[in-house]
Order: sequence, then C-alpha cells, then structure tokens
Amino acid sequence: MAGTVLVTGGSGFIAGWCIVQLLERGYDVRTTVRDAAKEQRVRNAITGAQPGADRLSFAVADLNRDEGWDAAVAGCEYLLHVASPLGGGIPGDRNSLIAPARDGTLRVLRAAAKAGVKRVVMTSAAAAARPPLTTDRMSDESVWSDPEDPQFDAYRVSKILAERAAWDFMEREGGTTQLTTILPGAVFGPILTAENLGSVQIIQSMLNGKPPALPRLGFWIVDVRDLADLHIRAMTASSAAGQRFIAAGDYMWMEDIARTLRKELGDSGAKTPTRRLPNFVVRLLLPFAANLRSLAPLLGRRFPLTSDKARQTLGFRPRPAAITVVDCARSLLPV
Repeated sequence: MAGTVLVTGGSGFIAGWCIVQLLERGYDVRTTVRDAAKEQRVRNAITGAQPGADRLSFAVADLNRDEGWDAAVAGCEYLLHVASPLGGGIPGDRNSLIAPARDGTLRVLRAAAKAGVKRVVMTSAAAAARPPLTTDRMSDESVWSDPEDPQFDAYRVSKILAERAAWDFMEREGGTTQLTTILPGAVFGPILTAENLGSVQIIQSMLNGKPPALPRLGFWIVDVRDLADLHIRAMTASSAAGQRFIAAGDYMWMEDIARTLRKELGDSGAKTPTRRLPNFVVRLLLPFAANLRSLAPLLGRRFPLTSDKARQTLGFRPRPAAITVVDCARSLLPV
C-alpha cells in the first residue's frame, strides 16, 4: 500500500502537479483548500491530467487559522507543505506577508508532529540560500540568506523566515516527524488551471507583449513537473531526511526566453517583445514601477547557483529550460 499523502494548497500551481504525480504513483491524496467551494474546480483540473482523481479527497484548512489542520493530517503518512498565503500583503507593511507565511508553516508542522507524520517536505525558495550579491559565493544548501539583505522583497523574506522557523520548530518539537525542504528557482511549465499562476504570469505577460522592452533580468528555471517529482523523491528517500535541496535547471535571461517563444510558437508568439530596456532606463523607472522595484538588485546579474546536491542525492534531472518555457506558453494559449 502506497499510503496517504496530504498536499497543502491544492488549488496552487505546484501543488496541483504534486497531486497528479502522487496519484500516478498509486498514493491516496488529500489536499487542503481554504473554501469547500473550490473542491470541484481542483478535482476537474486534476482529472484533466490524471484519471486517478477518485483517490483524491479534500480538507478545508486555512494557513491563517488553527481550525482544520488536525483533521487534515489525520491518517496521513507524509505531508507536502506547498501552500503559501495568497496575496501580496499590505503595501509598506512587510509583516503582513511574513507573519502569515511563518505562522501558517508552524500550524502545519504542529499538526504533522502531533499526528506522527513520517516526513514533511516543505517548499521554500532558492532565495533562502542566496548569499549577498556583493560576494561571488555560490548559492548552495549551506547558505542561509540574511532576511535583512536589501536584495530580498517581502515575499522572499517570508520564504526565508518561514523555512528558518520550520527548522527551529522541528528541532524543538518535531518528535519523530522528519523535515526536508525544497528550494526552487523560478517555476514554469504547463498549467493545470488558470488560477494561481504565480511565476507563470511572467510568461503570460510576455505572450501579451508586456513589457514592450525587456529589462536585463534572468532566472534559474525549474519545470513544475520536475519540481513535483523532486518533492516526491524527497518524501521517501532516507538520505533526504533533515536536508535542504535546491531545485533549478538552466539559467535564461528574459531575452533568451523571448527568442525561444518566438522561434517555437510562430504566430502565437509574435507579440513577445525582443527589445532590451537599458539598465539606466530601468533605474529611472524604479520609483514608478513597483513590479520592477523588487528585482532591481538582480538587474544584469547572473548569480552562481548549484543544484548538484539534489542531482547526486535524489537523482534530480531537470529538463532543458527552453522546453519548460515553451510547454508553459503553449498551455496558456487559447484552445
């Protein structure tokens, strides 16, 4: 018997693919939603990719509330904590995003430890293992990012502090439950539903011709399907207990992504911008462009990063990023 796995945040991009792959491998899956009204939409999305959705059940639980988590984890052997609180927080108030991410993680872990879950695999972020940009140090799992480093916006700080809080909690109160964390780069790939697109909005905007000129920004990319596979590998591998794993494949500048989309999509990619926005122009726009402000420290920078640990320990084999962005874009096109 494969057993039952709880996946938090079933309506999310990453969680959806984790559910699909768990069902493919014979697990029974329970997933959380904040509102029971979302159950059918999630089931429909999963059924489109995996006929085994009859082995999918639901629990109503909100990361911002204590209620529901004990019932959600009851009878589960494993837990994939993928969800993060929705929304961008209150402008000017970093704690409005940080506190829910940290406190929600602790609610999940507290319920998991109480229920005797074998292992929790938590989705963090590659930013949680990034050294100061003033150094040439490699981003790897030995690095713990400084949440006060100005390169990080409130969302990335929330991921850093949530992961730190998770490890601290497990050391104090985890009991027999084990923890593993996965630190993905920019997550692209085919969507199961148009809800909660997350980083996929970058590809969607480019297909719509926005921005009309591209800043010199790039990403360490991981395919959502490979990321889901890594979560499941980390869930059962004895060597993964108590470990962090960076999940990233190739690096692509936005210009590289744009050229790939135009080449592979033909007319469907014709609106994709190709002009570069000079760095000095981006800096002039920063006071007026909140969406660019958080990325300003990375302008023109390709920081070093390695996912060798995941490759060597868990057999992580990310597909080429060009395939990922094209598959992502195709899934966004009208049928």
